[in-house]
Amino acid sequence: MPLWSAVRETILVCLTSLRTSNPPMLPKLNKKRALFVLTKIDEILAWEQGREAERDTKFVELGRYLCEVRAGQYWRIENLKSFDEFLERRFPESRRKAYYLMSIHEHLPPQARKDLKEIGWTKGRELAKLARAEGQSFDCAPWVHKARSMPREEFAREVEKELTGRDSEPHEIIYFKIYKSQIPVIEQALETAALMLGTDKSRGYCLEMICADFLAGANLDSGNPESCFSPSGSFSSSCPPSKSRHSWGR
Repeated sequence: MPLWSAVRETILVCLTSLRTSNPPMLPKLNKKRALFVLTKIDEILAWEQGREAERDTKFVELGRYLCEVRAGQYWRIENLKSFDEFLERRFPESRRKAYYLMSIHEHLPPQARKDLKEIGWTKGRELAKLARAEGQSFDCAPWVHKARSMPREEFAREVEKELTGRDSEPHEIIYFKIYKSQIPVIEQALETAALMLGTDKSRGYCLEMICADFLAGANLDSGNPESCFSPSGSFSSSCPPSKSRHSWGR
């Protein structure tokens, strides 16, 4: 290795090190400015929560109006042929949300609809799941009380527990961009994992197992990046030879 390269590498390591024998001095605390900034942060967060609550209320109204448009066939004023065509114009990206909003009004009993503006559409959607599952036996009063008093995520878990008989783990929905050329590989990996783990497993669980296997293979090979792409890892090695080559080989 040339001498200049070694010197450059040493400098980079030193610059990126988080350890130092001379820690920097703490900045002088400006209490007035600190209180102002912290108050502004709290105000913005409170504003965001207020906007979210207002949006929930508006969506509840939207669902009611959509049901009225369908029942009264108001789309004919715009010379449209059907309610679906009306939704395509108003919701060009996805009509799923419109149907969600409408299902709340369709499945909840009248006494529960009165509280929807206070509860919000996301909790109303969970109530609609219960009402649809339990039918005439649905006792809405205690569930409306829970919807008022519980945070959104906790209420959703409570509904899931009631419907499935088991407590659900808190979850998050993660979004990231992939290219169309990557979709076949990802889909094939998820399908292969589902066949090996059981088709009743969720795609999230299958993805977790694929990632866990990747990490296990990397650790077993002492962090050698070349070995991460070898089909000799634990997950792929448990496949039959022909299926393993088809699923993981390129």
